[in-house]
Amino acid sequence: MNPPRDDPPVLQVRDIGSFHIGGREAHLSGLPAREVVFSPGNPPVRVDPNGSFEIEQMYVQHVRLAAPRARQPLLLMHGGGLCGVCWETTPDGRPGWQRRFLEAGHDVFVADAVERGRASWARSPEFFAGEPLFRTKAEAWELFRIGPPGSWQGRAGASAACAGQQFPVDAFDAFMKQSVPRWVGNDAATQAAYDALAAAHGPFALIAHSQGCNFAFRMALARPDRVAAIVALEPSGFPDPAAHELARLSGIPHLFVWGDHFEGHAPWARIRQGLAGWRDALRLSGVRVDELELPAQGLGGNSHMLMMDRNSDAVAARVQAWFVQQGLVV
Repeated sequence: MNPPRDDPPVLQVRDIGSFHIGGREAHLSGLPAREVVFSPGNPPVRVDPNGSFEIEQMYVQHVRLAAPRARQPLLLMHGGGLCGVCWETTPDGRPGWQRRFLEAGHDVFVADAVERGRASWARSPEFFAGEPLFRTKAEAWELFRIGPPGSWQGRAGASAACAGQQFPVDAFDAFMKQSVPRWVGNDAATQAAYDALAAAHGPFALIAHSQGCNFAFRMALARPDRVAAIVALEPSGFPDPAAHELARLSGIPHLFVWGDHFEGHAPWARIRQGLAGWRDALRLSGVRVDELELPAQGLGGNSHMLMMDRNSDAVAARVQAWFVQQGLVV
């Protein structure tokens, strides 16, 4: 993994592209038509909302190197309320993990899951059930462990950050511009799109973050032949181990990566307790599971947004070293 520098290496790229995958045709009827003025000065146009639509698709961008060193392409899977931009340039302007893992020899795929980013929306509540949820700055500041519980004071500049915080606090507002709405009822459609992606373009090595880890685990259970490894950055969910044959994952090494400042965060205590049970169930089924506690490795102060923190290159280097140990990079 290359250190930060002013003159990054020139990437020898074979192909850059994108596509949509998954989804279905859906139909609406019985809704009233109305007149809409699309541009000032233009006459009104009658708009009929009824008809056929494509919904529940996923957007995927890929960059393929001229001479990749990794045996499989790398798929970057974002977390809840976010989209694939979280892997691109960091909020404070540094190269993100898309760039860093390209430099490390991986073809890189970046997904915008169903309902997120360039995957596009569908009508709600007709297709996306319920109303969308929007994350507040206060929730992100405290749940992502940028500041301790109760520290948000209306703006980042007035709010106390955790001691030694690695997240670039001055860029917090820029980070929140990445936040997108989420619907809690779209998990099945999202999983179907990820599974279709694995079937059509895998096998992949996966790096998943937060909510995305649950989709990564389930992708591996559905298509173990299309997943080479899983790096789970602070997973926030997991399948029921009693409902699955976990031995199907015995050929897929897992790495769990954890940041800092968990003290006093009751939601994270519950999450980590549940993930410990998932980890133990995997190990009992013959799955290799490694854990990387960043403070124990001399990397203290990380938030939940590990790929954006000021030491994100050092964290990526640890992940890359693990890929090399698994024989996934030549």
